[in-house]
Amino acid sequence: MSDSEITRKLAELDRLLNDPETRMDAGRVWALAQELKAPTAGMGASRRN
Repeated sequence: MSDSEITRKLAELDRLLNDPETRMDAGRVWALAQELKAPTAGMGASRRN
């Protein structure tokens, strides 16, 4: 995932969680969280080796 994709997804997640005018979509929040979690776990494992 590129830096621009991560930035876009973080912005969407922030909007879903913090914008009172945006309807909460729990499924989308969890999906974004899962997508954002995946690259971090992979990078951490490769750094240790």
